[in-house]
Amino acid sequence: MLDFEKAQQIVNSELESYSFPGFPAELYDPVRYILSLEGKRVRSALALMACSIFSDAVHQAVKPALAFEVFHNFTLLHDDIMDNSPIRRGEQTVHEKWNPNTAILSGDVMSILSYRILSESEDEHIRDLIEVFTTTALQVCEGQQLDINFESRTNVSVDEYLKMVELKTAVLVAASLKAGAITGGAGPLESDLLYEFGRNLGIAFQIRDDYLDVFGDSKAFGKKIGNDILANKKTFLLIGALEQTEGKVHDELEGWLIKQDFDPDEKIKRVTEIFKNIGFDRISSDLASSYYEKALQYLERINVPSERKLPLAGFAKNLMERDQ
Repeated sequence: MLDFEKAQQIVNSELESYSFPGFPAELYDPVRYILSLEGKRVRSALALMACSIFSDAVHQAVKPALAFEVFHNFTLLHDDIMDNSPIRRGEQTVHEKWNPNTAILSGDVMSILSYRILSESEDEHIRDLIEVFTTTALQVCEGQQLDINFESRTNVSVDEYLKMVELKTAVLVAASLKAGAITGGAGPLESDLLYEFGRNLGIAFQIRDDYLDVFGDSKAFGKKIGNDILANKKTFLLIGALEQTEGKVHDELEGWLIKQDFDPDEKIKRVTEIFKNIGFDRISSDLASSYYEKALQYLERINVPSERKLPLAGFAKNLMERDQ
């Protein structure tokens, strides 16, 4: 069995030793750069952990794990371009360090490289792995498009938001786990149960992340609280509050969304008060907990000795109790 820290170490070691092409340097240097930035390697580590539930031969999951890691970082590279983000993991984003055209092309090659790495998996699993990987890649793009659509809409529903989170964030976590299960020799039922564990945990994670951006401790969270409020980001808190408020409170909340000239601290303070006054601090926390509990129920149903599932259960618990 692998715990998360050991799985991280394996992923980092394999990434460092993997031979990416070198020419032209302008194409491949950005690939090495973004993969060298300090990341948690969550999806790739989970693939290894999932494999270890069913088999001690975790080397079988290394190639799928690396494929998911490269693909995930490709999505971050393109997300940063779309969001015009200057910083990623405390360092310059690729489009800032080089330029947008280079970032687009390097992202494209990362997407292709992820398939090459996946193709190096064990032959007996390759068909199932490609199906999981391709389906998930399409879903992530669909989720990103929904997120972009939401930026220009004021009538996004909670159900629409949860679907976007599922596609953009949760399915990649779920698919990494399923890929690891497949390489570990799990049958379709166990693989699907682990997928549902990851899907529900991924949704819980994003709702928890929305909560922490507003109600977290800025020192523990590692960044200024309220950035989502300042950016008018369509989070569960904002969408839910717009659905639940009416009258003067609703008008005030909408007013903050369209106001161009404002004091940032005042906006954060007042919008946070609105969220709290209608109970959305508790509602948000409860919803994240409900998805987390559902995830654990799927994990519990997997037919292996309980001790083999402990590392994943512990990871999920730490994820939901985090302050950052």
